[in-house]
Amino acid sequence: MMFFLNWLILAVSFLITAKIVPGVRLSGFWDAIVVAAIFGVLNFLFGWFFSFVIGIFSLGILFLFSFLLHWIVNAILLKLTDAFTSRLEIRSFGTALLAALVMSLLGRAGLYLADKAMHHPGTPGSVYII
Repeated sequence: MMFFLNWLILAVSFLITAKIVPGVRLSGFWDAIVVAAIFGVLNFLFGWFFSFVIGIFSLGILFLFSFLLHWIVNAILLKLTDAFTSRLEIRSFGTALLAALVMSLLGRAGLYLADKAMHHPGTPGSVYII
C-alpha cells in the first residue's frame, strides 16, 4: 500500500512541478505516472552510486550536508529520466536543480499529509486528510 502511495505522491509532485517550473514539460497525469516509475527505478539503481561518487569527490563535505547531496543527485536523476523518456522534458541542468527542489518540497509535504491522514486518532480504519 505504501509503495503505491509513494508512487502517487511522486507522480503528483512531477505534475505540479511541471506546472510551476518553467522549462519542465509533462503532458498529463498518465505521463506523470510513467515518469514517476522511471524516476523511481533510476533512483533505486543509481541513486546510491551518484550519492557515493559525489560525496567522495566533494571530499566528504556533502556527506555532512546531505540535503545538498540529495538535491544534486535528484537533479541528475531528473536529467537521466528526461534522457530515458520523451514524456518528460527538462530544458537544462539549472532547471533540473530547481525542479528537484520543488519536487522535494512537494514530496515531503505529500508524505507528511499522508502520514497524518493514516495516523489520525479517529475511528480505526478511517482516513482523514486534516
